[in-house]
This record gives sequence, structure tokens and C-alpha cells, in this order.
Amino acid sequence: MMIVGTVVCAASLLICWAMTPVRDHPADSSIVSIAAVELFLVAYGLYAGVRQLGFDAPILGEVWEFWGYLATALLLPIGVFIWAMVDRTRWSNLVMSSVGLVVFVMVYRMEEIWWGSAL
Repeated sequence: MMIVGTVVCAASLLICWAMTPVRDHPADSSIVSIAAVELFLVAYGLYAGVRQLGFDAPILGEVWEFWGYLATALLLPIGVFIWAMVDRTRWSNLVMSSVGLVVFVMVYRMEEIWWGSAL
């Protein structure tokens, strides 16, 4: 899942960066890219829940910390989308690019908590 998350987050980051100089308002492609990050996080949460309930891959770190990271990561794209709808300028695309970078770091950290290392 780490590789899938890296690809989705990198694509979102690049799309939002590319739309910043092109659009004077939040680009639809930027909005769709952060929606893709949100869908990845939902899938990641379901995957983590099934793995944890199956008892075949226990979390090596703190369980509350893992689920706290996931809950925070799930709220980030929603908050940034609201920001983009309120601040309808070219810079909202740049703000949306932060989702890809921050979620990548959070997923990396969740992998460290789960396995003891990210890869």
C-alpha cells in the first residue's frame, strides 16, 4: 500500500503544482486529485482494519497513534477542499498541493508504526 500511496500523493502534488500558474481559480483536476488521495486513505483504513482484525499483522507501535494519524490524514483533504472553495484564487491550487506531500509523510509514518520500518 505504501507504493500505491506514494504514486497517488505524487500525482496529486504534481497536478496541483501544474495548475497553480495555469488557473486563476481552483482547477477541477486539482480537486479530483485530492479526492483521489481521500479515496486512497479510505481504502488504506479499510485495509488496515481488516489486517488488524485478522491478527496476522499486529501493529508494532502504539495503536492509538496509528489510528490518530489515519483520522488526521482523512480530515486533511476535506479541510483543504473547503479552503479552496472559500479562497477561489490561483493560490488555492498551491494549498491543495500540500495534501499530497503531507499525506505521503503521514502514510510513511503509519507504515513505520505498523511494521517498525516504512518499507
